[in-house]
Amino acid sequence: MRRSIWNVEETSNFSTVLAQPDITKPFDVYCDASGSGLGCVLMQEGRVIAYASCQLRRHEVNYPTHDLELLAVVYALKKWRHYLLGNTCHIYTDHKSLKYIFTQPELNMRQRRWLELIKDHDLEVHYHPGKANVVADALSRKAHCNFIEARPTIGDIEIPTALEAELYNLVLEPTIKDQIIAAQKQDKGMSHIRDEINDKKKACFKLDEEGVLWFKNRLVVPKDMELKKKILDEAHTSMFTLHPGSNKM
Repeated sequence: MRRSIWNVEETSNFSTVLAQPDITKPFDVYCDASGSGLGCVLMQEGRVIAYASCQLRRHEVNYPTHDLELLAVVYALKKWRHYLLGNTCHIYTDHKSLKYIFTQPELNMRQRRWLELIKDHDLEVHYHPGKANVVADALSRKAHCNFIEARPTIGDIEIPTALEAELYNLVLEPTIKDQIIAAQKQDKGMSHIRDEINDKKKACFKLDEEGVLWFKNRLVVPKDMELKKKILDEAHTSMFTLHPGSNKM
C-alpha cells in the first residue's frame, strides 16, 4: 500500500450513513490538504457517497500550499475515477487560486503532469471557504492511523470492530503441506520411490529428516485427484492469492 489510509470513524459529528451514487447525475467533491494529510468527500445532491483520507508521503510534506491543494484534487480524481470519469463533477476547494489552474501561463513539471489527468474529467473548480469545508478539513488533519473498518471479514473470519485505533495481526498457517505429507505416507507409489532412493536409482528424489519425499527442492504430490484440485484451487481461487494473468501462466 503506497499510502496510509486513515479511519474516519468518530472523527467528528457528521453522519457515517452513506448514500448510493447515481452515475446519471453530477457529483460534488470537497477537497482539503494540511501539513500532514489529504482529505476528500464525495457527495451528490447534498448526500455523502464516500469519504477518503491519506497521509502525506515524506517528499510531499515539502510541497508548497498550492501544490498540496492540487494534490488533494488529483487524489480524489484517482480515488473515485470509476464514478467521476465521464460524468460532470464540481470540485470545491478552499484554495482560491485553483480556480485559475487551467489559465495559468507558467506551470512546473509536476503541475503539468497533474493537469493532464485533470483534463480527462468534465469538471469545474469552485472556491469553498475553509470554515465551511469542515468535513474534508477534519479528514486531512486526522492524527492517528487505523486500517480496521467496521466489522470487516476475511473469508469466514470476522474481525471485531474497534472504537479506538487498534492494530490487528492475522497469521495464516497453510494446511496443504500437511495434507500432502499425510497423503505421501498412504500412497503406494511413494513407497516404490523410497525403495529406489535407497537403491540409488532415483538421484533426483530425496528424503528429509522427517521422511518427507522431495523432488529436488519441490514437495512430491501423490496421485490424488482431490488433493491436486485443492492445490489448484489454492493457487487460483483463494482469497489470499493473486492470479498473475493468462500471459504469465
